[in-house]
Amino acid sequence: MKVILTKELKGKGGEGDVVDVAQGFAVNYLIPNRLAIAATKGELKQLEQRRHNIAKRELARTTDANTLKEALDGKAIKVLAKVGEEGQLFGSVTSAKVAEAIADQIGCTIDRKQIELGKAIKMVGEHKVTISIYRDIKAVLTVNVVDEAAAIEIVEEPAAEEAAEAPEEIAAEEETEEVAE
Repeated sequence: MKVILTKELKGKGGEGDVVDVAQGFAVNYLIPNRLAIAATKGELKQLEQRRHNIAKRELARTTDANTLKEALDGKAIKVLAKVGEEGQLFGSVTSAKVAEAIADQIGCTIDRKQIELGKAIKMVGEHKVTISIYRDIKAVLTVNVVDEAAAIEIVEEPAAEEAAEAPEEIAAEEETEEVAE
């Protein structure tokens, strides 16, 4: 059955594309969910009139996708996780955690479904992750998985060093004041 897609449908096409799909798929899923309309002569004629508007929307989407790709491509993000022996994670780093880290560290909102992990991340270290932004536009970024406990210790150490330096600085200032008198 031929249908005209009204929205992007992964694996089938984009808005305004005329595709041939199984009749059950069209009648039971695409048409009720308003993802497509039946490709009748009247609808095809209207589609020709709407082509200009569809092309404008497509241009805007690809421009936005390229901007997002530039913001993400080649960047590195850090994800904290609980780690056991030999760098093995308790659980795994999911696409939802990666999406949350991107939002926190880079400031871009990405849907977790756009993140292609391949297989689950279960080890500490750097991992390459591909993000499908729009159609063929993809960005690759590095996910650095770090132990939560090690990250907390690194944050606490500078505070301890500053506290240790403070008495020495005070003593040095007192000596300078005594010499000046």
